[in-house]
Amino acid sequence: MTNRDFQNIYRKLYMPLCMYALRIVEDTDAANDVVQTTFMRVWGLVREAHDISSPETYLYRSVRNAALGMLKEQGRFSALADDREEVSEEEMDTAERDARLWQAIDAMPPRRREIFLMSKRDGMTYAAIADELALSVKTVENQISKALATLRADSRNLTLVLSLF
Repeated sequence: MTNRDFQNIYRKLYMPLCMYALRIVEDTDAANDVVQTTFMRVWGLVREAHDISSPETYLYRSVRNAALGMLKEQGRFSALADDREEVSEEEMDTAERDARLWQAIDAMPPRRREIFLMSKRDGMTYAAIADELALSVKTVENQISKALATLRADSRNLTLVLSLF
């Protein structure tokens, strides 16, 4: 695997792997640490000319094992009690969909993103959002509509948004 191949894999999989790790460790910083550490370890293997036949599968499995190891260190492993060694296609697909969704949300203008998340993530009513942000309810409605239109551009995101929030 060349440096360029590794960089492409890193760009493609970093966010999905973070989303996957987040589902396991339930902490954003810890998930990022797990993924960064895993990429550093795999980069070391690549530099030593180890052949990794399926990098995507290898990375998901490595992230899963590192995340479970972190839970064991923290004494939280028993809640998960998962002894499977393989990562399912469904788990990988879900992580990739989550990453696409959050990338689309992160690309929204800051105020629109804030309003959207207050509504969908926090479950606040339009009136409560308007009151907290000193906006009119109509402005909140418009911003939510624009946010959904952005996500609707990729129908996969809209379906996921509605299922997550």
